[in-house]
Amino acid sequence: MKKIINSTEQVVDEMIEGMLRAYPEHLKRAPNTKRTVMFTKAPVEGKVGIITGGGSGHLPLFLGYTGQGLLDGTAVGDVFSSPSSKEIFELTKAVNAGKGVLYLYGNYGGDIMNFDMAADMAEDEDIDTATSIGCDDVASAPKGQEDKRRGIAGIFYAYKIAGAKAAQGASLEEVKQWADSAIAATRTMGVALSPCTIPAAGEPTFTIGDEEMEIGMGIHGEKGVQRGKLKTADEITQIMTEKVIEDLPFNKGDEVSVLVNGLGATAPMELYILFRKVSMILEDKGICVCRSYVGEYATSMEMKGASITLFRLDDDLKRLLDAPSYSPFLLQQLQKA
Repeated sequence: MKKIINSTEQVVDEMIEGMLRAYPEHLKRAPNTKRTVMFTKAPVEGKVGIITGGGSGHLPLFLGYTGQGLLDGTAVGDVFSSPSSKEIFELTKAVNAGKGVLYLYGNYGGDIMNFDMAADMAEDEDIDTATSIGCDDVASAPKGQEDKRRGIAGIFYAYKIAGAKAAQGASLEEVKQWADSAIAATRTMGVALSPCTIPAAGEPTFTIGDEEMEIGMGIHGEKGVQRGKLKTADEITQIMTEKVIEDLPFNKGDEVSVLVNGLGATAPMELYILFRKVSMILEDKGICVCRSYVGEYATSMEMKGASITLFRLDDDLKRLLDAPSYSPFLLQQLQKA
């Protein structure tokens, strides 16, 4: 295992310390916590707080979406492990401005359990909470069982939409409704070419041949739907895009945003080759690409691979997607140019 770290025990804590030192004007730690990051301006009077969380190892997910017009705070656990309920609860108190707090995170058992426990603790403190759960991975459960699907890169859109709505002063119920609408309009599928190594384990999360790929593999190495010989970029894109289109389904005349996401060790050159083919497929089907995102939005440490997300838009969702937002960790404005 080759990693630029000091010790396997301190990886997460030193990562967070590095972020806080890099962006002190934008990020701070919530009181009484060790593994949280919150926006320095939170809590914002008159605004619903939004927090997320999950295992470390997926940057910029989750920590990287803390900022203006996005999330008010994030709690993380060890690599690929849920944050504790206590840290989530303390973060909830820290971002609450009196209008309640939305929990917005991916569909994983440990996260659900600990966020639910934190919600119970918040209720004892008379803090209103609501929950929206990302479940965009079409490979992880069949159509009709969307509530059983994993949340992966597509949760980016829920962060963006919920964050924009909260910034407008919407109620907790309204922010949740818009987050749920974004989740319902989002579909993702990924492909893995190589594993990653959890520092504490020191071994790859799975094995795969040098000339193999696995369609539908999860960001923790969960089993996919098809393993076989490595195909060309166009062939890989065709398989994934067609499955995503069929699932919602996306239809002729729809307007969509496309997110082509690298899993940690995929060159930007390759991501743009994937996007090229996605846009061609959508154009042939009469589906209009209105907003495009290409880069690393949800990784799995050094895993080689990518995912493709489609987000169906209407006029309201386009306005919210274009609303000003800033995440210092991403070092870019997440808004329309």
